[in-house]
Amino acid sequence: MQQKKGILLVNLGSPKSTNVEDVKEYLDEFLMDEKVIDYRWLFRALLVRGIILKTRPKKSAAAYKTVWTEEGSPLIVYTKKIKEKLQPLVSVPVEIGMRYAEPSIETGIRNLVEKGVTEIVLFPLYPQYAMSTTETVIDKAEEVKLKYFPSIKLSYVKPFYNREIYIDCLAESIKEKLPVLYDALQFSYHGVPERHLYKTDPTKTCKIDNCCQEKNIPAHPFCYRHQCFETTRLVGEKLGIPKEKIVISFQSRLGKDKWIEPYTDATLKSLPQKGVKNLAICCPAFVSDCLETLEEISVEGKEEFVHAGGEHFHYLPCLNDEDRWIQVVKELCEELL
Repeated sequence: MQQKKGILLVNLGSPKSTNVEDVKEYLDEFLMDEKVIDYRWLFRALLVRGIILKTRPKKSAAAYKTVWTEEGSPLIVYTKKIKEKLQPLVSVPVEIGMRYAEPSIETGIRNLVEKGVTEIVLFPLYPQYAMSTTETVIDKAEEVKLKYFPSIKLSYVKPFYNREIYIDCLAESIKEKLPVLYDALQFSYHGVPERHLYKTDPTKTCKIDNCCQEKNIPAHPFCYRHQCFETTRLVGEKLGIPKEKIVISFQSRLGKDKWIEPYTDATLKSLPQKGVKNLAICCPAFVSDCLETLEEISVEGKEEFVHAGGEHFHYLPCLNDEDRWIQVVKELCEELL
């Protein structure tokens, strides 16, 4: 029997609403993932359910309210728009799934199976590889397949942080949004604990130092920090931006563990003292604007920068549903169709 193929676009996910209980339910699923907080279950439960979920849902719910749209969560809205724009461009069914909350990965796979699909190209919408993003999506998809859909075939779009079609797309998008005058362009990526880099490195060669910016290190295909530096380097070269005008940092720390550096908040506070008064900032770990970009960077980050003496802060939106980005999604999927 001929196999019927389909595409499943997977993003992080969002709470169902800005209601505190909905946010708490979402955070529980998210933070209890052992690929996100990689402690043993008991310690993870004590931390998440005994401490974090006592106070964080209320604060996060208030933050979500500042970015929520009439259509719902920006991340879900943009992921749906990607699907809507991609569907007419390909000859196979397209669905979406979220790693956390609904529509879940299981829901996305089920929707495709009900359309007769037996081979699924699953696209984790993360440019760089990390344990808490790409890896947990693949693990969850394989778990769902084994439990509910053992006969389907899954293939995965690999991290595309250095693919020319993506770099061209990202560079053009940034170029269009850059102000005419700026002192520096900051690339702020989502942070991860340093130990995650060691855990995802089967070569055991990662040292979390300048090797991230060197070439031909065996750990690079598994090193999130290197891949962020590489995306930044390639985009900077494509745009012809001098190295001294490019800043890289990592945001969204949680807890007291050592996370990869430099930190975005500390960097934003230090830049004005280094003469950077007019700052442009982008977040290339995300393809869709979300709480971490629209609130953490565009609002909180701006406040930190201005309070430290900065004058002009320009947040450059993510790729979202730009037509050029839809073409990249199409081409990367079609390589596996």
